[in-house]
Amino acid sequence: MAMNGEQFDIVILSNGPGEVTTWVRPVVQSLRQQLGEDRDRVRISVVLSPCPNATGKEDAIASSYPQVDRVQAAEHFFPFLLSGKTAENWDWRDKGVVLFLGGDQFYTVIIGKRLGYRSVVYAEWDARWHNWIDRFGVMKSEIAATAAPKYAHKFTVVGDLMAEATSQELSQLPITDYPLPELIGLLPGSKPAKLAQGVPLCLAIAQRIHAVRPQTRFVIPVAPTLDLKTLARFADPNQNPLIQQFGWGSGELIIPANSDSPFLKTTTGLRVELFTQFPAYDLLSQCRLCLTTVGANTAELGSLAVPMIVLLPTQQLDAMRSWDGLPGLLANLPGIGSVFAKAINSLVLRQGRLFAWPNKWANAEIVPEIVGNLQPEDIANLVIDYLEHPQKLAEMRSNLRHVRGKPGAAQKLAQIVSEELLIANC
Repeated sequence: MAMNGEQFDIVILSNGPGEVTTWVRPVVQSLRQQLGEDRDRVRISVVLSPCPNATGKEDAIASSYPQVDRVQAAEHFFPFLLSGKTAENWDWRDKGVVLFLGGDQFYTVIIGKRLGYRSVVYAEWDARWHNWIDRFGVMKSEIAATAAPKYAHKFTVVGDLMAEATSQELSQLPITDYPLPELIGLLPGSKPAKLAQGVPLCLAIAQRIHAVRPQTRFVIPVAPTLDLKTLARFADPNQNPLIQQFGWGSGELIIPANSDSPFLKTTTGLRVELFTQFPAYDLLSQCRLCLTTVGANTAELGSLAVPMIVLLPTQQLDAMRSWDGLPGLLANLPGIGSVFAKAINSLVLRQGRLFAWPNKWANAEIVPEIVGNLQPEDIANLVIDYLEHPQKLAEMRSNLRHVRGKPGAAQKLAQIVSEELLIANC
């Protein structure tokens, strides 16, 4: 890309843990591949906006990406939006692009106009502010079809960034129909509301499977937004009342003095290994099956073609509060948000929606979504049935490979940003 020695800033707007890990990460990698590593010419800054699902560690995750030069935490967002000044008083180059990868698309309009930069929006489900945004990279053509014909030139179909998240690592991993025997991944979530149910429920399921199939190993890939002690609190009956309330599993955090991996030790003596390396694609690709909550992790497992069972326990109906738009705002209101969350989730669950990303891609339930008052024995029996009938796992793995998105979304989005930098340089 010829830029005639000009200097540019790329400002990435993002918010929650899913967006930072599955959208920002592959995009900044592709931007550096296309634009080079010379930070004097192209600088990448990440600005986070508040998100009801944020853990407070999103800025640390974004800062860990070597392609990123500067990160501002969400707590400083609104002063920046109103005044144009960051908490650290960043300088801004004369030319650049604002790239939307999560949050409110209108923020892109405001910040782009304030900085005098071109604007690019990645639109997963809908694209807004057609008149004021310069370019849209959309997940599918139906999104572009909703725009007026005069804006058609602004739209490019790039594909699904969720499916893209693993593609760069996926090409380096052996994908086989015969993963390591009896390794089961447990993905209970990363947010407190999900962990409170997910951790003890998964431990209870694991104990029942292990009682029947003692050769089975279990592992939790710990989310990068979690530390081990925080995770362990949700396995402690003294700190998580749901354990006694529902009779689910508990565990004690053990950190060996030697170089062995940490693990949760349950009351039955079962060891559930804790894997802290991120991303955990190499480990997950070796799992025979995974038990997971809804979220970006289902897209990653789908891209890796790892069979999964998606668990949506309704014992605490207000655990899911990640809806977009007005439902999300109502569900996260202080004090009364729980009431709205229960009502919204009850309505959504009755609609029979598909929640797992592979099922959305296929518009069919190719991986089981188990919704309701979940009992560990029932889920354990289902897992055992899959393990005893490997042809069912092979069929699920084949279906996942068939529907997973083709790689290239991040590269296409980076190409759009490159084209907008060229326009900015004119």
